[in-house]
Order: sequence, then C-alpha cells, then structure tokens
Amino acid sequence: MGRTTGRRTVFAAVCAVAVASIYAAQPVLAEIGTDLGVPGAGLGWIVAAGQLGYLAGLAALVPLGDLVDRRKLIAVHLLLTAVGAALAAVATQTWLLLTGLVLAGLFAVVVQTTVAYAAALSTPEERGRTLGVVTSGVVIGILGARVAAGALAELRGWRSVYVALAVLLVTLAGLVLKTMPPDPRPEGTTYRQVLNSLGGLFRKPLFLSRGLIAFFLFASFGALWSGLSLPLAEEPWNLGTAQIGLFGLVGLAGALGAARAGHWADRGRASLVTGGALVLLAVSWLAIGQPSLWLLGLGVLVLDFAVQAVHVSNQHLLTAAHPDRTSSVIGGYMIFYSLGSALGAAATTAAFAGAGWAGSAVLGAAFAGCAFAVWATARRRTRTRAQ
Repeated sequence: MGRTTGRRTVFAAVCAVAVASIYAAQPVLAEIGTDLGVPGAGLGWIVAAGQLGYLAGLAALVPLGDLVDRRKLIAVHLLLTAVGAALAAVATQTWLLLTGLVLAGLFAVVVQTTVAYAAALSTPEERGRTLGVVTSGVVIGILGARVAAGALAELRGWRSVYVALAVLLVTLAGLVLKTMPPDPRPEGTTYRQVLNSLGGLFRKPLFLSRGLIAFFLFASFGALWSGLSLPLAEEPWNLGTAQIGLFGLVGLAGALGAARAGHWADRGRASLVTGGALVLLAVSWLAIGQPSLWLLGLGVLVLDFAVQAVHVSNQHLLTAAHPDRTSSVIGGYMIFYSLGSALGAAATTAAFAGAGWAGSAVLGAAFAGCAFAVWATARRRTRTRAQ
C-alpha cells in the first residue's frame, strides 16, 4: 500500500470512528433508557447531546486547524473524544451520560480537521479523489454505526459500544502521530483573526451557495434516515430493529459508490456532478415513497449516492477556492450540514404524523428541489458574470 493510499485509509478511519461516536446512541436508545431510567420523552436528548456538542465544535474548534499543527490537533481531539466515550460507558446517571456525549460530540469535529488536512496534503490533481475516499469514512461512520452498535449491544450491552469506540479512538490517535507528516502553520495569525475570517466567508458567493446546497441536501438526507424506522416498524411490514438496520448497509453501498465523484471533480466537472446528483436525489424520493420494500431499497441506494456525490463536489470546490484556510472553510460549510440535518430530522417526524410516509417523501423531494434551485441560480449567475 503506497504512502498516499495509506494516508487516505487512516484519514477515512479517523472520520468513521469519530463520527460514529455521535450516531452510536441511535440504535440503542431503548436499552439506555431502560438501564438509566430515562423516560421515553427524554430519550431524544441523548441523541441531541452529541449533535449540540458537534455544532459548538464546528464554530469554536475547527478553525484551530488554520493556527496549529493539524497532526497534533487531530491526535488531541481523538483522545478527548475517547474521554467522552469513556464517560458515557461508565455513566450510572443521565447527567453523566449527557456530559460524556456532549464532550464526544464537541471533539468529534476532528472529522472536519481531518478532511481539511487531507485536502491540504493532496496535490490539486488528486484532491477530489482524496476527498472522495476520506468522506466515505464519514458515511461509513454515520450509517455503519447503526448496524455495528446494534449488533455489539445485543452481544455485550450498550456500554460495550462506547468502550469499543474509546479504544479505537485512542488507537487512531497514536496511528496519526506515527504515520502523518508534521504540519507547521504560519505564525502571526490569531484565533480572533481566524474567526473573523470564518465570518467573512459567509459573504462569498461560492461559499454561500455551496453552503445552502448542503443545508437542503442534508435536510433531505435527514428526512430519510431520521424517519425511515417509523413506516418500517408499522403495518404492513412490522420489521424489527435488526431488519431496519440492514437498510443502513444499502445506503452505505450507495454512498461508497459516489467516491467516484472525486475523480470527476478533479477533471473540472464538480458543478455538473452537483446538478446531476441533485436531480437523482429528487427522483430517488419517488421510489422511497412507494409501498414496496424493493423500491424503497433502490431509492435509499440512489439517495445516498447522490448525497455523497454532491458533498464531495462541494468540499472539492471550496478547498480549491480557499487553499490557505481549508479548516475554516470546511468548518463553516459543515455548519450548514448540521442545521440542515436537524431540520430534516424534526420536519420528517411532523410530516409523518400528519400525512404518513408519503408526506415525508414529499418533504424530502421538496428539500432536494430547493437544493437544485440554489445550484441552478448560482450557475446562472456565474455564467452571467463570465459574459
């Protein structure tokens, strides 16, 4: 395995394990609630704790990558994420569990520092390919965590999930220090200047348009994955949690297939890939909304392919446009991702309660349509300026 391939693999593993620390609670919520005496109405806070910590970290911690050695920063953040996972594993009271999950979520933004570092280490000709591989690790963590955590919890209980995460995080911290090159940063830049620079990005047309595309993109993604278990657990399917978890494997296959989008981006086709993938995203909801498990599976496959293709293309364009501050631009971009995911998760349950799964499908397709409208408007403005 060559040096470049080895680095990509390590970076992808870091992303997968770190992001899994946020999503691992979802398949074991009921078991956690029973063990700690958390009422059903309060279980949502267990998932929200990690998300809130993550959102705070995007704004406060990711910009540090433009100030300090990212190799050391990644290692430290992995260790602190492990501390959060360990606290969750030994928690006997709800407040301690929530503290551990907030801490893990806060430092799980190591994912964005890792993506930025991977982009900075890549040549311009291979940046898209690298981003495709590394962000595939994120998708593996998001979707694979549901399957792995459910299986491990069934064998050893829910606490074993966080013990395993802590061990993996510590191991990866050592691996990063051993295998990655030093990353000296320019002197003279202050944290306040970096934060001001992050705020200035929101006035850049490319950053704003790609951020809005990500907002609606992940609202559509959240509408699927936060609501999918609702119809599958009811008539006519009545699927169990293990069977529902298998749909995560279908989505994973689709997302990994989109790693090819990085090659297309390297060839200057990132904008076209975005538009085509957003059309696929909208069309996927036609299959997802049908009363057929086969069509649902096909729709999930296409949706996750489309989401990952757009996500890789977005990050490729942004890191190429701002090579001197990749950490800040990725952190700012991911704020749109987090807000969109939260909107999709909240809206899909309301749509399902009011209009069933068909209502959730219409909602997901509408989010896809909004993302396409942003892309088309930005593309038209770019062509107008070029004339």
